[in-house]
Amino acid sequence: MSRRLAHCTVAFLALAAAACSEAPETRTGGAINPPSEFTVAHQRSLRQSLPFDDRRDFDEQRRGFIAAPGYRQIVDEAGELVWDIGRYDFLLSGEDLDSIHPSLQRQATLNMNYGLYEVVPGKIYQVRGFDLSNMTLIRGDTGWIVFDVLLVKETAAAALEFANAELGELPVVAVIYSHSHADHFGGIRGVLTETQIESAAVPIIAPRGFMENAISENVYAGNAMGRRASYQYGRVLPVSPFGQVDSAIGKATASGTLGLVAPTRVIEKDFEEHTIDGVRMVFQNTPGTEAPAEMNTWFPDLKVFWAAENITATIHNVYTLRGALVRDAHKWSKGINEALYRFGVDAEVMLASHNWPRWGNERIQEIMRAQRDAYANLNNQVLHLANQGVTINEIHNEYEVPESLKKQWSVRQYHGSEFHNSRAVLNRYLGYWDGNPATLAPLSPADSAPLYVEMMGGADTILRKGRGLYDAGQYRHAMEIVNRLVYAEPDNDKAKLLLADIFEQLGYQYESASLRNSFLSAAQELRLGVPESLGIETGGPDAVRALTTSQWWDAIAIRVDSQKADGINFKLNFVTPDNGETLVVEMSNGTLTNIVGFTAADADATLTINRADLVPVMMQQATFATQLQAGKAKLGGNGLILTQLASTLVAFDPLFEMMPGTR
Repeated sequence: MSRRLAHCTVAFLALAAAACSEAPETRTGGAINPPSEFTVAHQRSLRQSLPFDDRRDFDEQRRGFIAAPGYRQIVDEAGELVWDIGRYDFLLSGEDLDSIHPSLQRQATLNMNYGLYEVVPGKIYQVRGFDLSNMTLIRGDTGWIVFDVLLVKETAAAALEFANAELGELPVVAVIYSHSHADHFGGIRGVLTETQIESAAVPIIAPRGFMENAISENVYAGNAMGRRASYQYGRVLPVSPFGQVDSAIGKATASGTLGLVAPTRVIEKDFEEHTIDGVRMVFQNTPGTEAPAEMNTWFPDLKVFWAAENITATIHNVYTLRGALVRDAHKWSKGINEALYRFGVDAEVMLASHNWPRWGNERIQEIMRAQRDAYANLNNQVLHLANQGVTINEIHNEYEVPESLKKQWSVRQYHGSEFHNSRAVLNRYLGYWDGNPATLAPLSPADSAPLYVEMMGGADTILRKGRGLYDAGQYRHAMEIVNRLVYAEPDNDKAKLLLADIFEQLGYQYESASLRNSFLSAAQELRLGVPESLGIETGGPDAVRALTTSQWWDAIAIRVDSQKADGINFKLNFVTPDNGETLVVEMSNGTLTNIVGFTAADADATLTINRADLVPVMMQQATFATQLQAGKAKLGGNGLILTQLASTLVAFDPLFEMMPGTR
């Protein structure tokens, strides 16, 4: 993954610097608006109703602080910026900002914990604020055991270097990946050298299913996921009180070089005990919770519980807006409960791969029970309502978090939200259909919207009504009608700018960083159009190399346009001699499939290429044609089938339109 992964463009970084301390910036095509009187009243009422007198999180966030670097930016070898915590310094002023939900502002301020922290004296340390996630260092008998290595090489190297400078340099003797999301394994090349990786001298330990899930989640739907992630994480928003302020579990994702090195040891059993460099650990596999492959860790001799990303300082995404398989809230709750009764009853310290640790058994059990109950309540009450006929199109307005949970900061909706999580639970059990046949095969919005606009009396009538609803602070009602007008008339600038204003106020009011970023990102695109570049890539060299040959062909199959492919029929024997693998790749019925371990006697052609020579093709650094010309591949039979295949493939546009009329 390139350094362009997640950072704003230079222009937006410059804009953010001005916007942090100044009034909203006027921009071509529309203006960033201040919070309306209704938004201000909404935020001020929350400051009165939420338990802001509970300051324990601030005490825990500061506890064990050793030092912060003298720098607030991290650059790569070429001098390009990959991380800038200083952009968020406006959060340290202590001023109440009405353009941010007060609870989210509190979380965003807590996530300004930047530097090196001691968690267990002389034994466990964390480097925080160098990336979206934390790097955790366990002092073993001879060196550092590193739990999670951040997202990119540059931030990981800086974090390890800073810890060594402050604590005394030690070698890395083991690496643990807590789970299969990139911000926990992507920085591996910042803590291990190529020699260490090639020799497997330093064990890399991961939960079962790690590699399969680390490489599959961002490949098959990678283009769409990357585009949607630009909304969820607010990647092109200015960092300011009026834009991106936080990502709930950390500030933002760093840019830089993402790596993926396969583990050398996989934890297969539900519970496994290992001693690593003198440190005793019990690993708890928790598949299907926050990630498809994830594990907690218990340190029995230290009374320390590592919660991975299963327990952080927020309710997480059961459905993540960037797009992923829906997670199992019931299993998630069960996994926390298992950890509570096995480890939590004895734990004196609980830490995780995001946010800050908790100390004291009573406090730890309080947090674990609240998180357990929050996911269980979500699962059970959504089903409770569904079994009474509440549908997926109603559930987000019907499900309500119990008051007892609302009063606990540890289960507020900073990352997930009751809106999209409740719909996700219902979708998991019952699917997207609400039971009304009218929604089984609905018109697309662009096709249905003109009818609505006509029946509502045309654009002028909708704009007048929409502006009146906006002026009255009825933003969701205004959104309902103006959104239809934008779909019906995507070139109607007045409609787009009004919808942007509506989205903006809703964004200011939402507690969930995911919702805030999505609404504000949509508002920005309605005003300015799709940016020329979003800086999004969903896989880097290591991730591509990690694909099996079958997975790579599966990814190629997704690019096939069935309309172009229908009528093309072939069988291709595909052989990679250096690893002894054979596949049959078949095109039929407009569909490309493959199967491993077979050859077809009636194949139209046979393509032979070593896996090592296939990798450049996979990485789009070479083609089959260039490898054939170089003598690195052999083709027997009807070579025209490769030309036929190429003619059906579509190159996906990473900047596809999210809101109508923005391209």
